[in-house]
Amino acid sequence: MAVRTKWTVEHACGHDVVHDLSSRRADQRASFARWLASKDCTDCWKAARDVDTESKERWLAAKRAEEQHAAAEWAAKFDMPPLEGPEKALDWGERSRHQLMTAAHTALVVEGTWAEADWAELEEKARTITRAGWWIDQRDAEGPDLVELLDAASESDRGTENPFR
Repeated sequence: MAVRTKWTVEHACGHDVVHDLSSRRADQRASFARWLASKDCTDCWKAARDVDTESKERWLAAKRAEEQHAAAEWAAKFDMPPLEGPEKALDWGERSRHQLMTAAHTALVVEGTWAEADWAELEEKARTITRAGWWIDQRDAEGPDLVELLDAASESDRGTENPFR
């Protein structure tokens, strides 16, 4: 007598589903059916996954909006110029600039030995970098590295008053 290939499984979610287990070896079918019974059926699993994805996306959107608001307030408070670049990069560039500048200030002034005058000089250098992509590219940098990064920035990263550039 052949081992059956179709198994009716009552899943943890309460749904009964007939599974074709013919692709499994005959000696593995019963244990696989038991394992399936401990899981939600495919429809319930997908629904739960979609809800999780939606809630994560909502959480991320709220976090990004909060970070964007903080970056915009910071840029206005410290007279930072608007960034240039593709529309979809501008917000990301602003958030990256805010995070890196804040990390640098904390490391160099608050926890470090820099005077406010030294920081003001660094801030002036940072104001010259208006390409959003540059700030995005530096998003994983450590705060103290900002000094060297600003010195290494190219002319194409710096803003210009020439409207025909």
